[in-house]
Amino acid sequence: MNKLQAMEVFVQVVDAGGFTRAAENMKLPKATVSTLIQSLETSLAVKLLHRTTRHVSVTADGAAYYERCLRILSDVREAEESLSRTRLSPSGRLRVDAPTGLASEVIVPALSDFFARYPDIQLELGCSDRPVDLIEEGVDCAVRGGALGDSSLIARRVGILHFVTCATPGYLNQFGRPTHPNDLLRHRCVNYFSARTGKIYDWDFTRDGERVQVALPGHIALNDSNAYTAAGLAGLGIVQMSKLMMEPMLKDGRFESVLDDWVSDPLPIHVVYPQNRHLSAKVRVFVEWVAELFSNHPGMRLPKNVARAPSFEVAI
Repeated sequence: MNKLQAMEVFVQVVDAGGFTRAAENMKLPKATVSTLIQSLETSLAVKLLHRTTRHVSVTADGAAYYERCLRILSDVREAEESLSRTRLSPSGRLRVDAPTGLASEVIVPALSDFFARYPDIQLELGCSDRPVDLIEEGVDCAVRGGALGDSSLIARRVGILHFVTCATPGYLNQFGRPTHPNDLLRHRCVNYFSARTGKIYDWDFTRDGERVQVALPGHIALNDSNAYTAAGLAGLGIVQMSKLMMEPMLKDGRFESVLDDWVSDPLPIHVVYPQNRHLSAKVRVFVEWVAELFSNHPGMRLPKNVARAPSFEVAI
């Protein structure tokens, strides 16, 4: 018995609701379909299907085996796809998750180029600052910033974000301009907290070898980049955001930078995906496209020694 063929036949029988239609769909004799199912049940020593003269239904064991078969057959198709000519023209649904700011400012404006290259991919792009569970939520890959802690994923570093501390002219006129990070303790500051842990992030600064890390009291904390920016624009306090997001608003005067001689720690950006999906052609081309997109963006380029590394793809 060809086990993979038997699995395909079993899945077809369950999906079609009977042997006759499954045989027609697969262009096989009905007797062959019946024999393969019987052989499969014999080899597994379980009953997969309830059969009557008019109806076929799946058993509890059969339902569990059906789900396993779907995953196995999907993995086999993806492995074949990665080695075939379809690698040059991947297709199908691709689910991606990305932080709101990066999605709106960098990824979405460039998607016309992605679709021009890969017209047969149907992209579903989730945009939030909440870290998703890729396996649980069925996401193929995600763009993530900061430290990585999920050991079940593969990660590729694709960019870096730099930060600027700023406030509205109205706020600075009312409360003054800080000249040292410790001055922020006397100011109103808008904090950002982790959507996963609820922890409020400290603010960090470095200048000429001096490093300052402060936990700032604040009357508001947010966990979404768009809401965070809106709070700053509303004059609720000093904010610390990526230069990528702030640049247009600094240029048009809605924000003014402060503490310009102090540097905050940059944030590494990775694309992560489950280990069992790393052969998928559609995931591969999206990861390569994002890496190229970020490498060409002036606000996200990696240092040359990182960008030119032969491999920056690691299990985390």
